[in-house]
Amino acid sequence: MGNKKRKNTTSFLAQGTILAAASLISRVIGLIYRMPLTAIIGDTGNDYYGSAYTIYNILLIISSYSLPLAVSKLVSANISQGRRRNVYRILKCALIFALVSGTAAAAILYFGADFITGTLLRTPLCIFALKVLVPVLVIVAVLGVMRGFFQGLGTMMPSAVSQILEQIVNAIVSVWAAYVLFSYGSKAGALLGNAEDYGAAYGAAGGTIGTAAGALSALLFAGFVLVVYLRVFKKTLRKERKTSADSYGEIFKLLIITIIPVLVSSTIYNCNATIDQAVYKNIAAWQGYSKTDYGTWNGIYTGKYQVLINVPLAIASSLAASSVPALSAAYASGKRGEAKRQIGLATRFIMVVAFPCAVGMGVLASPILQMLFGDSSKLAARMLQTGSVAIIFFSLSTLSNGLLQGMNRMKEPIKNAVIALALHLIILVALMLGLDLNIFAVIIANACFGLIMCILNARSIRRYSGYRQEVRRTFFVPAVSAAGMGVVVWLVYRLFLYLLRSNLIATLVSIVAGVFTYATLLLMLKGLTEQEILRFPKGRTLVKLARKMHLLR
Repeated sequence: MGNKKRKNTTSFLAQGTILAAASLISRVIGLIYRMPLTAIIGDTGNDYYGSAYTIYNILLIISSYSLPLAVSKLVSANISQGRRRNVYRILKCALIFALVSGTAAAAILYFGADFITGTLLRTPLCIFALKVLVPVLVIVAVLGVMRGFFQGLGTMMPSAVSQILEQIVNAIVSVWAAYVLFSYGSKAGALLGNAEDYGAAYGAAGGTIGTAAGALSALLFAGFVLVVYLRVFKKTLRKERKTSADSYGEIFKLLIITIIPVLVSSTIYNCNATIDQAVYKNIAAWQGYSKTDYGTWNGIYTGKYQVLINVPLAIASSLAASSVPALSAAYASGKRGEAKRQIGLATRFIMVVAFPCAVGMGVLASPILQMLFGDSSKLAARMLQTGSVAIIFFSLSTLSNGLLQGMNRMKEPIKNAVIALALHLIILVALMLGLDLNIFAVIIANACFGLIMCILNARSIRRYSGYRQEVRRTFFVPAVSAAGMGVVVWLVYRLFLYLLRSNLIATLVSIVAGVFTYATLLLMLKGLTEQEILRFPKGRTLVKLARKMHLLR
């Protein structure tokens, strides 16, 4: 019985790690291609690109962001109960829902683009990039259903491969299209007396063409895998004796009931970026700052700060995605003890990763920006140093959202997100009007949003599962280990920079030194036990390595 429990927990974490690895690779690819893209379109182009993405993301959330999670939750629950015929019907209903919702969102984006870019965001030239994203809303909606279907079956590999493929195609096409369209936009803008802004606007549109191409390639791959799988799946259905299945009407109703809470909580949780931009730009304009000033600051925020911060957050998003079907299956089968073990292990795993990422990003803010973007400005470095703590808060809040949804407590993330959003807005306006912090007000308020969500979600998890997260090994030890790592990283960086006069080498060497320092301190302080390490993917290899280094006895 104990081995079975361990196998279930290990499988859940392994599948989450597969998806996390794919997401991390995708984010790294995204980070790499943003370097030449930023070099082409500049901070002004990043403002157009980021503004277009902000609106696209909110419509994506409203139309289809909740579909993968909802589909995976329903599929896993029905699979655990042996209702395979229902699974096929869920897939068909979800695909129809995706086509309808994606098309509706695309229509809203197309016809509302002028108002959104000109009036709401005060960035009218981002309309070129925004309109390119119209068909992507339909593509991503259908793709999300396919990914959710496979995640519900307990296999993350199709989702993982499609994510990496999507980002590779995105990277290649984005840079090429941005280069071509930047040149075209500059020539067209010269005739209108504004070559720089039009070049940046058309270049940003080239970047979003890459998004469309990447999404389409991922859809074709996932569709191919789904067709192959369904041939085998249908054969097994024919061999099984007929069992009762819900009607399509009942499944649509169940799908909508599942989607709406996830949709509302996801919308509130993620729309703070859209609200931040609207509030920030309008208040900055009212305070007398020029469009160039607040546009450039926002370009640094969306094109550099958010890109870097989002890399480690990919791990939390992926672990949350794998938590939902795993917890849904555990609760559907009445395995409350297994569910508590999964909650505890997932939380500890994400904190072990988030703390060193936050400290490393803060300590090496300027070196990383110089290495990746050639940006040695103090403003960009201060932004990253100020907001690096948000990695911890958003990692935990993203994971805890998924945990609550997997526990069938769908309303809790909604309630918590509404409270956090309201408090976050008060903080943002107060910091801008009272202290005149400009873009730093957005960064601080955003971090506060994540912190408030962490506190409220933790309270909800404790209330409905009876589970209280252990503090010392989950939070205190990773924090102390990360702090020690930060000191070593700073010293190693300064030493190698002094000796070699190379920021690239000094940064890379200090990162490697940081990884070994953190792992050593974490094990010396008993942050992870041997049994916990064995539950990680390649756990036996990690244990052998730790034993050779005399970090485990």
